[in-house]
Amino acid sequence: MQISEKQIELVNSRIQALEKAGSFYGKKLKEAGITEIHSAEDFEKLPFSEKSDLRDAYPLGLMTAPEEEIVRIHSSSGTTGTPVIIPYTAKDVDDWAVMFKRCYETAGITNMDRIQITPGYGLWTAGIGFQNGAEKLGAMVIPMGPGNTDKQLQMMQDMKSTVLCSTSSYALLLAEEIEKRGIKDKIHLKKGVIGSERWSDKMRERIHNELGIELFDIYGLTEIYGPGIGINCPGETAMHYWDDFIYLEIIDPVTGKNLPDGEIGEIVITTLVKEGAPLIRYRTHDLSRIVPGKCKCGRCYPRIDIIMGRTDDMMKIKGVNVFPSQIEEIIGSFDEISSEYQIRISHLDGKDTMRIYVEASGDHNWADLSRRIAEKVKGRIGFTPIVKIVEIGVLPRSMKKTARVIDERYD
Repeated sequence: MQISEKQIELVNSRIQALEKAGSFYGKKLKEAGITEIHSAEDFEKLPFSEKSDLRDAYPLGLMTAPEEEIVRIHSSSGTTGTPVIIPYTAKDVDDWAVMFKRCYETAGITNMDRIQITPGYGLWTAGIGFQNGAEKLGAMVIPMGPGNTDKQLQMMQDMKSTVLCSTSSYALLLAEEIEKRGIKDKIHLKKGVIGSERWSDKMRERIHNELGIELFDIYGLTEIYGPGIGINCPGETAMHYWDDFIYLEIIDPVTGKNLPDGEIGEIVITTLVKEGAPLIRYRTHDLSRIVPGKCKCGRCYPRIDIIMGRTDDMMKIKGVNVFPSQIEEIIGSFDEISSEYQIRISHLDGKDTMRIYVEASGDHNWADLSRRIAEKVKGRIGFTPIVKIVEIGVLPRSMKKTARVIDERYD
């Protein structure tokens, strides 16, 4: 996707605001001698921004609009390092709600739906983002927030919730609890809007089958408004994103060069109209590709594929680069095991060891299954892991994001 004249005009407006505010990026532009751009080639010469830049700006170094116009701050959900504080103006909050409303509408959700929101509220953008969009749509909101599964299920039944908003991990936990309690006939859910973590096809299939609902993948990150900047349409996996609010590039994560449509690389996002903390060429570290061509749904908004992983979730084991998505793909090829897995990496007796825990019912020959999984992993990544099979439900379920990889080498 090449940047349009209208988008260039909007980028120039943000450049002026950043330079006037003297933000970290305004200083970068000043050093580079750039005051405006006129073409796609000019745009690609603009410097990238990184999460480290945003951390260095703590607490309010990203604030680009006057303080009297800032109505809210949000912060990234990361648990390590200095947090990233993102200021929002009233227009930013409203723009975000407009984008989220589009997401709901794309999923076929209307103001007659009852939307149960389970992600967290507070500094995190998730809960309040889902709520703002639902209120903009005019739907009834049930703002549960995370946890208290008994209360979640009670309200789901009593309020006859039709839409579930959650992480994939919590959607699976709820699906398993509904099955366990035998209350599926009392649940009125029709759709699920799932965000904040990557999920496998196998997990998607389990949630779809167990809850009997249509699932939608929502995209977003705190630095760029929050969830709601993109969603897939019915029957499709690719996600439309709102190119009147953001400009999205796919780059080679090593060289930083733009990749042709259809090639997998790192998502880089520029906010076109954000006032509180505009970002230009922000490296998300998420991996995807631009899906070329028009969608059969008829919408004119461009599309990216599902999020395939992150440039920074690579594990180096025995000198081999391993991505969790590779293990996930192998697990997905075995019908005998569930979607849940955990990878534990440890350093014992001078060498790295990878243990993969998977879930299966007691109806299978676990020793043979374990051997076959280990062989398939070795064929893919070059060394043999220890595969341990446990009963379904033994691996931890999370109300937020599930920790799939635990590296014990540095504990």
